[in-house]
Amino acid sequence: MSNFMDFYDEIGKMALGSRLRRLSDLLTEEAAQIYALYGVDLQPKWFPVFYVLSRGEERTITEIAQEIGHSHPSVSQIVREMARKGYVKEKKGKKDGRKNYVTLSPAGEAVRARIQDQYTDVGAAVDNAMKSTQYDLWKALAEWEFLLEQKSLLRRVQEEKKERESKGVQIVDYAPKHAAAFKQLNETWISTYFKMEPEDLKALDHPREYILKKGGHILMALYEGRPLGTCALIKMADGGFELAKMAVAPEAQGKSIGWLLGLAAIERARACGAGRLYLESNTILKPAINLYHKLGFRKITGPPSPYDRCNIQMELQIST
Repeated sequence: MSNFMDFYDEIGKMALGSRLRRLSDLLTEEAAQIYALYGVDLQPKWFPVFYVLSRGEERTITEIAQEIGHSHPSVSQIVREMARKGYVKEKKGKKDGRKNYVTLSPAGEAVRARIQDQYTDVGAAVDNAMKSTQYDLWKALAEWEFLLEQKSLLRRVQEEKKERESKGVQIVDYAPKHAAAFKQLNETWISTYFKMEPEDLKALDHPREYILKKGGHILMALYEGRPLGTCALIKMADGGFELAKMAVAPEAQGKSIGWLLGLAAIERARACGAGRLYLESNTILKPAINLYHKLGFRKITGPPSPYDRCNIQMELQIST
């Protein structure tokens, strides 16, 4: 086995892009030799544009780019190179005189006539090569293109990263040692979007008196031992709880801490026999509102809020 195959076997799927690029480079290099074999003076990278124009229709650069899946600047550069070679020409369109359209020149038409035998032989060679393989590369590429259109590789990696890091999150009950973190986490997020209000300071400076002693709970999210998230359950007169003071450190975003805190809060409320969870928020906090919807909360019209920043109230009915 060659050294490069040893390398790719060792590095594995992390080098998928590099391995595909190497295969592309190999095929492009051989394509140049195949063009020479048939006396066709055409660069491999020109072929998609050339093929579209060989159908005989005048096309704008935008239309070509959309059809072959290339960027507009890339197609524009290829058209300029082909024009210097004398294979294409640009002119005002018959349908729309305000736009420039590209067509094959007489020299380009001559190439189109010469390349037909090459099409036949290359197609047959690829078909025969495919018959010698266990997997159909063409179908596999189509599958991968479809998968990445549905969800990009970046998004898939982000989800795996979030899943892995979320396993390092531990939800624990508030203890006096968490007092500074509980206040700092909330002050940071509130100050980022709004301003601190008197009701905030009461609960943050005296969590035991204003939350815990009144039958409420405070949960802390630890990541690698550090308190990076928190939320409170404030006891309500009807036996339910208000989900409040939820905050996650900016550097801990993307670790599912908010989601895990929400789930833990729901379970705590259920264990306490609460029939519902209530919360107040603001619609500018779109990620938070999306999280609440995902947890099952729905918009309601409740009593006036003591907070100026509140413009939405939500509720989750809890089955016990």
